[in-house]
Amino acid sequence: MKKIFAALAVTVLTLLSSTSQAEPNPDPDTLKVALLPDENASTVIKNNRPLQAYLEKKLGKKIELVVTTDYSSMIEAMRHGRLDLAYFGPLSYVLARQKSEIEPFAALRQKGSTTYQSVLIVNAGAGINSISDIANKDVAYGDVASTSSHLIPKSMLAEKGLMAGNQYREHFVGAHDAVAIAVQNGHAQAGGLSKPIFESLVQSGVIDGSKVKVLAESKPFPQYPWTMRSNLKPELKEKIRTVFLNIKDPEVLKAFKADGFGPVSDKDYDVVRNLGGLLHLDLSKL
Repeated sequence: MKKIFAALAVTVLTLLSSTSQAEPNPDPDTLKVALLPDENASTVIKNNRPLQAYLEKKLGKKIELVVTTDYSSMIEAMRHGRLDLAYFGPLSYVLARQKSEIEPFAALRQKGSTTYQSVLIVNAGAGINSISDIANKDVAYGDVASTSSHLIPKSMLAEKGLMAGNQYREHFVGAHDAVAIAVQNGHAQAGGLSKPIFESLVQSGVIDGSKVKVLAESKPFPQYPWTMRSNLKPELKEKIRTVFLNIKDPEVLKAFKADGFGPVSDKDYDVVRNLGGLLHLDLSKL
């Protein structure tokens, strides 16, 4: 009897092992498409229903939209092959690329450009008129794996000699809108986030422009990339690439506040990788 149970146990373990190590389907009937968790998940899903319908029509496949709890879980889901396409921030892409066989194929394009900027914002009543005034203050960032609401604004402070934990206190609040709200409410005197997102928050009335001001803008950085599993069927990869680069539907693009998507490659994100050295960060440990 013991031998029988032992044999069964070996069989079960073998099956589990083979299942867990099985290669993801290169041409799945349903494509799992992950979107950035930089706002409330239900809002992100709702805003991207037009994208879902568009891709289903153009690709002839069912599309499942996915919003993970944070950037790290999105990276892990891609690493384990649970996602087929993912819309990453530049830094989260760099981190995911270190762990996954993925490739960027299109980046958000605004006003004809596939680059964007971050902004350092401050509470209008905090008496901050220059980056040096942020010394000894509280600074809000979004997610630790965010480019525009962490890495870029942190590098802007570092270039002026302000390092987190030494010259100022840093706080991670999760999302771009949470950064702006924290600064507006005075929970942090300064913060960093995407310039387009900040402008949208002011335009929509979420942020009062008289209570929060832009202190500085960053230099241009490569935009958020769309990525796909490298082991998808070559014909499917080419079709996906073509479909995204030809999106002109305003309802689809509205959620991205974009006028389209342009081609990108991995080397475009070397500028993001180089920020790790400036900040003395080991990007593999973020």
